[in-house]
Amino acid sequence: MSVFAHLPLGQRIPGSPHSVACSLPTLRDIIGYEEGQPETTRHITSGYPRFVVHSHARQLCAALGRRPELAGRSLWLVSSAKMAAALADHLGRAQPADAEPFAVDGIDGVAHSDTPDLNARGKVFLQHLGGFLSSRAAEDHLVRLGALACAAPEKLFQGDSKAEVKRMLRQVYSTAPDRNILLAPSGMNAVYTAFRAINALQAPRGRSVWIQLGWLYLDSIALLKKFTATPATDYVRLGDVTDLAALEQIFAEQGTRIAGLIVEAPTNPLIQTPDVAAVSALARKHGARLILDPAICSPFNVDLLPYADIVTQSLTKYTAHEGDVIAGAVVINPTSPDAEQLLQLATKWLEPVHDRDLSRLAAQIGATPGVVAQINANTCQVAAFLEQHPAVKQVWWALQPSTRENYLKVARTPQSVGGMISFTLHAPMEKFYDRVRLPKGPSFGMTTTLISPFIYLAHYDLVTSVVGRAELAAHGLTPDLLRLSVGTEPVSDIIATLDEALG
Repeated sequence: MSVFAHLPLGQRIPGSPHSVACSLPTLRDIIGYEEGQPETTRHITSGYPRFVVHSHARQLCAALGRRPELAGRSLWLVSSAKMAAALADHLGRAQPADAEPFAVDGIDGVAHSDTPDLNARGKVFLQHLGGFLSSRAAEDHLVRLGALACAAPEKLFQGDSKAEVKRMLRQVYSTAPDRNILLAPSGMNAVYTAFRAINALQAPRGRSVWIQLGWLYLDSIALLKKFTATPATDYVRLGDVTDLAALEQIFAEQGTRIAGLIVEAPTNPLIQTPDVAAVSALARKHGARLILDPAICSPFNVDLLPYADIVTQSLTKYTAHEGDVIAGAVVINPTSPDAEQLLQLATKWLEPVHDRDLSRLAAQIGATPGVVAQINANTCQVAAFLEQHPAVKQVWWALQPSTRENYLKVARTPQSVGGMISFTLHAPMEKFYDRVRLPKGPSFGMTTTLISPFIYLAHYDLVTSVVGRAELAAHGLTPDLLRLSVGTEPVSDIIATLDEALG
């Protein structure tokens, strides 16, 4: 009998109050979630932390909102006073009713007039920067204020949590001294930190142009679209990760103005890998700085630091493999021409990690090599099954033929493939998605297998417009793409469950 069963809408995956995924079992639920339909959202009390405001944070906002100075205003709880100031500046402080930072009982936040525009802008800003107060921090504040009796029980690391996390990360960043490994409250805050550090370094040199190579995760795209100096001219996108000639042409035309590149290796969700060494050499030749992001397959599977100026990593994926911590890392390559300056600038922009999040991460990270090895082994078998199934139209994974050789150049072993597989079907995907008994929700790199119609979740605005669908198609993406994150369950159960739904 399969280990899998349908999970109800909104159920936390894997079940902790701090789970980073929740069940979205049908395509109708996905659409209801994206459109904010009350019949869907009332079931969702937690989800991926940069997209769903956690119930603990909402409860804490309600408690703070009873204070006279905050009553009747919308409140955002954030990771630091620095983030509160940045959010208030973004929303505007000109009028008394506009945004203003506050600090109450050790809690940092922003209060502003309760309008749909400011509410939407505040949420998106914190989503892009990874600036929300963590659910554990909110829980600890609620306990301290007497609003909760105690924090939910969980296994925490007994000892120096930061040292334990860095000890494990040094296994994969062996050339980086300890001080060059910086911990962040999310992978997105790590990307933002690297982006701001390179901007601060390069702007005085007359460099403001950023290149996006391949399709990036939506918030990384948003950083380039919204936070480059002049997005209309300073944001350059090259969709084909293998088109080195086109990249060389961009450098030939704008090389002295290029500040940096952001590259996911492999990309999300098509899992395509560029020739990383060639891209790195081109950037270095022209004085551009390179951010490499190994989130899709994990630095335990790919070795990118030798080619990057900065590696940004989501520790939520693979290292926090039990699916209940959001965290990230910024790693400065000590051989980068600007290593010391980048380290100082990154330290300035980085947000703090809540102590208990770090303790929970440290309790899991020691098992990462074994977890990654099992995920890798399962993924190879699942990919082979999908590639041979007559209902499956196309499969993308680390060893797909088009970029296999590029991937193997940075892979730690030929078996180091990560857990991500994307695929399309010959038939519309809704029937399959609604039918399959695998857990369904966002995130990846967990011991729990997850599947989602990723383009609906990440790019619903593009899915629902003619222009948006054309943009997706131009980058080889379709709304019917399914993204599968293979877990550590018995691989025979994963394959049997897929086969059952494929019919």
